[in-house]
Amino acid sequence: MATSNVTGQENDPFPLRLAAAHLPNPVQVHVNVISGGLPEGDEAFEELTRLGVKTIISVDGMKPDVETAKKYGLRYVHLPHGYDGVPQSRVMELAKAVRSLDGPVYIHCHHGKHRSPAAASVACVAAGLVEPKDAIKILELAGTNKHYVGLFRSAQRTRPIAETELDSFEPNFPEVAAVPPMADAMVALGHTHEHINLIAKSGWRAPPQHPDLDPPHEALLLREHFTEMLRTPEVEHEPAEFKRMLRDSESAARELETLLSNWHANGKYVSLPESIPLHARRITDNCKACHERFRDAPREE
Repeated sequence: MATSNVTGQENDPFPLRLAAAHLPNPVQVHVNVISGGLPEGDEAFEELTRLGVKTIISVDGMKPDVETAKKYGLRYVHLPHGYDGVPQSRVMELAKAVRSLDGPVYIHCHHGKHRSPAAASVACVAAGLVEPKDAIKILELAGTNKHYVGLFRSAQRTRPIAETELDSFEPNFPEVAAVPPMADAMVALGHTHEHINLIAKSGWRAPPQHPDLDPPHEALLLREHFTEMLRTPEVEHEPAEFKRMLRDSESAARELETLLSNWHANGKYVSLPESIPLHARRITDNCKACHERFRDAPREE
């Protein structure tokens, strides 16, 4: 079972970075809680077992790899939250999880830099495992971007929850949570955008570490993500500026797809058209602006 409800002492060595070959950005938050990034493939799950982990908690919108986790005797719990902060209902669930589920517990988002350290911080503070004054240290060590003011605010404001309240609280801990279609689409879009960034760093050719990534095809997938999202009923109810940025990104992705297709079809890799990186920058700028305005603002705003 999880470690008992004991607050850290003055000489507590945590948080501290862990050395790991297959887990992104792992940070030991408490003797019973580790924050990090998405475990992908057998090697990552093997590494979790070597760390003694018994339960994995995903706070990412992506569907957890429950099948591989079970292969290594690990339990998956899916408690996703956004970049705008951790709602109190989720704080309660996370606190109960680190206090009552078999541990050590590994809490992850995609990169292990933003949502998972925030989730680990509020979980441990609320469960009485970490002093409130030390909450921000966890985010700082993990490298959480200061731009995510909602995540920092959640860490700053969380306080210990009474043991009697946690004892009587009986949440549902799903292996896979129901994620709204918009969130699902954003996760898929984000992964494809990461592929485009890798391709850009490789001179708009397939990255050596990912030779399977075909630049024109990834641009096509990106364009399709925007196109499909614009067709969803959820988008119809979004603000006009949100829809404008989606449409502009769809247009830029279409241009990027056409240019990359023509450039790669040439076969000789003549001089790269200047408009290729310009269209890619347009998409990135729209993503950043959209996140700042509609995703990353504190929840109460």
